[in-house]
Amino acid sequence: MTETHTVDYRLDDSDDNVHHGVWDNSLDPVCSVESGAVVEFECRDAANGQFDADSTVADLQSMSFSGHPLTGPVHVEGAAPGDVLEIEFLEFAHKGFGVTYFYPEESEKGLVPEEFEEPGLHIWDLDDGVGKFVNGIEVPLDPFPGIAGVAPAADGEHSSTPPRRVGGNLDIKHLTAGSTLYLPVEVAGALFSVGDCHGAQGDGEVCVTAIEAPMFVTARLSVRSDMEINQPEFETSGPFTATGTDEPMYGTTGVASDLQAAAKRAVTQMIDHLAANRGLTRTEAYLLCSVAVDLKINQVVNAPNWTVSAYLPESLFP
Repeated sequence: MTETHTVDYRLDDSDDNVHHGVWDNSLDPVCSVESGAVVEFECRDAANGQFDADSTVADLQSMSFSGHPLTGPVHVEGAAPGDVLEIEFLEFAHKGFGVTYFYPEESEKGLVPEEFEEPGLHIWDLDDGVGKFVNGIEVPLDPFPGIAGVAPAADGEHSSTPPRRVGGNLDIKHLTAGSTLYLPVEVAGALFSVGDCHGAQGDGEVCVTAIEAPMFVTARLSVRSDMEINQPEFETSGPFTATGTDEPMYGTTGVASDLQAAAKRAVTQMIDHLAANRGLTRTEAYLLCSVAVDLKINQVVNAPNWTVSAYLPESLFP
């Protein structure tokens, strides 16, 4: 990839730059950056380095999970409650290694734990744009951060497992290089953190993990005082299929403890977006949603909240 940006700040994955498993607006920022700054984040994998290229399924027995390791938080100068933080994902660089695993039935984790009494694990060799599976199968890599979020206004510690209106564990696989994520700001400085990077993921992340991989994430962080949103929104050009190419989309996101409620929130936000930005009445926007907007389930494993997004093809508009 030809670099078209200059990195202003670099954060490695040393202990001083990583917090574990929680969002907390009282955490001291690891650095303060100006709006528009480009930051390179070194992110640990979700298992915090407990697996390597020689790991086997037996290593799951000794694995401990103390929460997602997140690089940050970063204070963005000028960000205030009511603003929007714009995160332009510019580049992702994996380290050549990834892991996918699921837990045994007794854990009750994942979408269908009752189908598997025993756990499973695969170590991935990531090279030349693909992850190598078994029997010669190669999965195209489209890296993205499973977790990208800002601190909530509510005081105290909040688990990193469920997503929230301020982002977090959204697991939206289309937040690839070239995409832009918009998050509502609830605290001064936004306090942005990122981690849980994935080399590739299917919509739903049904076994509870994707290709979990340590990674470098380069992003531009900008304060938007001209926007007003209630849930995460994003712009992306995909890819929307494992091997194909598709057109740019605009997405709105609903996060709720019930999929029906989450879907309603996503569609409501799309209606708001169309009415505010495309000159449609709300009636027209609702009709368009019914015939031209796709709903996708982005994750169904980060209890107690689920993520549903509505995807709008931008080519509909002249």
